[in-house]
Amino acid sequence: MYGRSAQLHAINALLTGVRDGRGGALTLVAAPGLGRTTLLAHAVRSFRSLRSGTALSTRAVPAESLIPYSGVHSLWCTGAAPRPLPKEPGALLAVVRELAGGHPLLVCVDDAHLWDAASRAALGFAARRLGGPHPVALILSVAARRADDPHLAGLPVVHLDPLAPPETAALFDDMTGGGADTVVRDELLHAAAGNPGALRALVAALTPDQLAGRAPLPRRLCAGSAPAYGGVDPSELPPETRELLLLAAAAHEPGAAGSGADAELVLRAGAAAGLDVASLLPAEAAGLVRRTADRICFDVPGLRRALYAGAPPARRRDAHRLLASALDEARAPALPRRLHRALAATGPDARLATALTVAAEAPGAAPSPALRAAALSAAADLTQTVRDRALRRAAAADHARLAGRPAQARELLAAAASESADTRVRGTVELIRGRLALGDGPVAEAREALLLAAELLAPHDPESAREARLGAMAAAWDMGDAEAYLAALGTPADCPHAARPAPDTAGPRAERTRTEEPPPTRPSPPLPHPPPHASPSEASLAEEYRAAMAVVMRGRLRAARHGLRGVVALGQGAEEPSQLLRAGVAALVVGDLAAASRINARALAAARASGAEIHVPQALEYLAYAELRAGRHARARAHAEEGLRAARCTGQRNIAARHHAILALVASMEGEDEAVGAHAAAAARTADRHGLAQASTLVQWALARVDLGRGRAPEAAARLGPVVRPGPRRGHFAVRMLAVPCFVEAAALAGEPEAARGCVAEFAAWAAQGADPQAPAQLARCHALLAAPEDSDALYAVALARHELVGGDFESARTQLLYGKWLRRRRRPGEARGRLRDALVSFERCGARAWAEQARAELRATGEAGAPEPPGGLSGLTPQQLRIARCVAEGATNREVARRLSVSPRTVDHHLRNVFALLGVRSRVELSRLVARSEQLTAHDEP
Repeated sequence: MYGRSAQLHAINALLTGVRDGRGGALTLVAAPGLGRTTLLAHAVRSFRSLRSGTALSTRAVPAESLIPYSGVHSLWCTGAAPRPLPKEPGALLAVVRELAGGHPLLVCVDDAHLWDAASRAALGFAARRLGGPHPVALILSVAARRADDPHLAGLPVVHLDPLAPPETAALFDDMTGGGADTVVRDELLHAAAGNPGALRALVAALTPDQLAGRAPLPRRLCAGSAPAYGGVDPSELPPETRELLLLAAAAHEPGAAGSGADAELVLRAGAAAGLDVASLLPAEAAGLVRRTADRICFDVPGLRRALYAGAPPARRRDAHRLLASALDEARAPALPRRLHRALAATGPDARLATALTVAAEAPGAAPSPALRAAALSAAADLTQTVRDRALRRAAAADHARLAGRPAQARELLAAAASESADTRVRGTVELIRGRLALGDGPVAEAREALLLAAELLAPHDPESAREARLGAMAAAWDMGDAEAYLAALGTPADCPHAARPAPDTAGPRAERTRTEEPPPTRPSPPLPHPPPHASPSEASLAEEYRAAMAVVMRGRLRAARHGLRGVVALGQGAEEPSQLLRAGVAALVVGDLAAASRINARALAAARASGAEIHVPQALEYLAYAELRAGRHARARAHAEEGLRAARCTGQRNIAARHHAILALVASMEGEDEAVGAHAAAAARTADRHGLAQASTLVQWALARVDLGRGRAPEAAARLGPVVRPGPRRGHFAVRMLAVPCFVEAAALAGEPEAARGCVAEFAAWAAQGADPQAPAQLARCHALLAAPEDSDALYAVALARHELVGGDFESARTQLLYGKWLRRRRRPGEARGRLRDALVSFERCGARAWAEQARAELRATGEAGAPEPPGGLSGLTPQQLRIARCVAEGATNREVARRLSVSPRTVDHHLRNVFALLGVRSRVELSRLVARSEQLTAHDEP
């Protein structure tokens, strides 16, 4: 039932109508393996649970075994004998109505396209006339290739598409218990192409050792059985049909991406071999392929790969030769023409390999990384020189990495490493291996691989050596190791501008600062480094970035501002995702949140347009950080949820862990304890294994905010103390200062203000550097919490005045709440009420339910009667409960809601039970109606 919320909603609506006395029909259309039968079974279960009724099924008999006009189809009901189905339209309708007998009845017909024409005509006639006083629902399932059957015309149609990558991954994890090897998982998900039936066939064909990665996978990884191809064996098709299918498979093969093969190209190549479009008809009739105006699509996952891999090499070469000739005639771009020529070659060809490499590495965004990877891999196969072959194989691996295909990248990388021990080859392999580990692997190992790459590449490829050092900086950042970060910057010769003073820092004081050890705090936001990939056009931006970050990491943000703004300016006109991401990070470090949001949004668009899927989750991560810093938590959540899905699709568990940590922070503001716990646990699982200090610190901060929101100040102080204070358990250098205001609040409320004074002094030095717009107001609040009573009043006023300058409902409301608490305890209830009312309104506006409860409790303690919940049918729900209610109202299953909100199904189930109890509803249908009414009233009340 993964990824089927729209289909389930349509089925539930039909069944609800039958329960209420309205009949109707629905046709489910899908290619084999996409779950038509599963949905019919779900409909039967749902119908029986809605109301005591009769659910009937029909057995579809293959058309060739039918006795003409003999009524061999049968209809049966539990406890009743089968009844023959008459083929006369009116007679069939009468039988169905008789079976209903005025009571709700559901009839499910699986594979209706296999019925003979007369039976389909009777079925369609009956379906179009259901309703009235006969509450009968008829649900048909039809193969995609027969969706335009005129006998079934006029019926409502619901299509089932292949599952999106996150849904496919979730289904796989359920099937395997989450214990499959990562590389095996990626391979199977790629082979299944979103088809649940094919995925089940693939998993069933493997041994436990193969799933766990202890034994090699079969060379031909495909569903490989007639049931997986909808009951059709491709080997039984006519020879000319198989030849045309191989041409289509070969045309689709380079890059293995897109929505099918170019139909004009395939037919033009086929014509040269004496094949015409009629040769494709048997495959279309069998439901194996579908031809649109300009594409030939394989509807059955795994079939294209099976046909291509199973064909003899000579036949594959002939197919590519025909395609190359057809592309030559059409004067197509150089890269696809040369690629097909390469795949048609019978042996090494240095000239063709060089030409193909030049076409694959040409600048520009037209060829996708997946196509570049396929081309470079083919060029490597044609290359006789061992060193050049290994280098081209490694370049193909890097483009596969950019395309979000880590399994393919690792396979190519292993081949390159085994082919040559040349220094440059070793350096390139270590560079790509380190990049892969940055996304999914222990970051300490990534750093070592990247430093080794920088050392090996320095004499041969200074630009790649520079990229390797940027990658090592990113790994050190993730580790939370400031000294390792500075070491990765390299020697002064490697980074000539690292010690250059900015215009505002000349003089003896600046010179002394340069020789000091880096301070324990960092003025930048909690974000990782951008990807280390760079093209030659990025050299100047990369150098400016390294120079500025060298100054920043020595604790001199003011001195680095000039260089950081230069990076932002250079990035304004950039087109490459890596350039834009680097400029976006510089904007975040310097505190220009508007520029950070703008540039990172451009980076996201550029990554999607170029096919560089590896950059998508990182761009979303940076966007989420910008929104968090600006106090826009709902937007941060939206970016992080999308980024989490993208990170999972591209196999980047480290970035997924950071998105989980962001979601934990957002949920901690909203007071969603279970959501915080689920995201925190998910982040910690990867962070602990891979050494992600930043994600670990964010998790502790989120958990402490939950404690504070629930009034558990001692627990919050105990959790945050080791993170923000000096010591072996100190938090990440870019995050710990951001958590100081929470620790000061917790320590003060717990009666231990002295424990926080040292942190406040350090926080003051950090706030003075101007990287965080909220820091000055938070600093004044910290001083107010720790000050003598006669000074606190003025300090709270200063804090509120500073909040007015920068905005941010949540932080301002926290100051109002603390001020109101302080006023009440000073026996000034009248003044306290005003502050607490303002805090309550702000907390409600930003969805911070637990904090709003604190404000209400304080208001009641001042003697104010009634601080009621805001009106509205859904107003009693928490933000997380409201999101779950809306998803369920749209027809999503609990598992789909869990994936959409990145929580566990158990959490969704718990919240949904609470929602039912709070709203007084008994079913998902009643919940849908209540949500619809409530939102209609809200829309009507809005000006």
